[in-house]
Amino acid sequence: MKTENLIGLLAQAPGRVPAHAGERRIALALAAGLALALLWVHSAFGLRADLPEVVGSAAFWQKLAMPLAVTASGLVVVFRLGHPAARIGGWWLGLALPVLLLWVWAAAVLGSAEPAARLPLVLGTTWRSCVFNVTATALPTGLGLLWALQGLAPTRPLLAGATAGWLAGAVGASVYALHCPEMGAPFVALWYVLGMGLSAALGALAGRHWLKW
Repeated sequence: MKTENLIGLLAQAPGRVPAHAGERRIALALAAGLALALLWVHSAFGLRADLPEVVGSAAFWQKLAMPLAVTASGLVVVFRLGHPAARIGGWWLGLALPVLLLWVWAAAVLGSAEPAARLPLVLGTTWRSCVFNVTATALPTGLGLLWALQGLAPTRPLLAGATAGWLAGAVGASVYALHCPEMGAPFVALWYVLGMGLSAALGALAGRHWLKW
C-alpha cells in the first residue's frame, strides 16, 4: 500500500458503532445457546416425566439457585471482560459465592445424614455421566459467547474464555437440570460444579487461541 493511500484511510472518519452492540452480541449468543441447549437435552435425554409437578417444589429451585445466580453475575463479568477499560469490581464474587454457599449447604446435609447414607447422597444414580452431560449441554452457549467476545475487545483472552466457559457451564447446568433426576445438594455441589469447571477449562483453552488480537 502506498503511503498516500494509508494516510487517506487513516484520515477517514471511522464508522459509528451502533449503540449497545456488545450487549446485543452477548444477548444473541445467550439466546441461541440456550435454545440449542434445550433442543439438545430434549432430544438426547428427554425432560423429566414429573417436571410439571417438581417445578413447583422448593427442592427444584434450590437445585437451580446456584447455576442461575452464576449466570446472572457471569453475564456482567463476560460483558466487561470484552471491554478493555471496564472494571469487574465485586462482580467476581457473584461467580464464586453461589458455589461456596452450595458447598456449605451440602456439607450441612452430609453432616446431618447417617454415615451409611452419605456416599449415596454424593453419588446419586447418575454420577458417571453428569459431568460430561452438563459440559455437553454448555457447549452451544460457550461457542456463542466466544463468538460474541471475538467481536468485542478482550485484553485477557484466557481469563475471558474461562469466564465465558464458566457462564456457559452454569447455563448448561440449569438446562440439564430439566432432565436430571438428582435433587440432593451434595450431588449438585460436586458433579454439577465439576461440569461447570470442565466447561471453564475448555473456555480458557479456546479463549487463549480464539480471542487473541
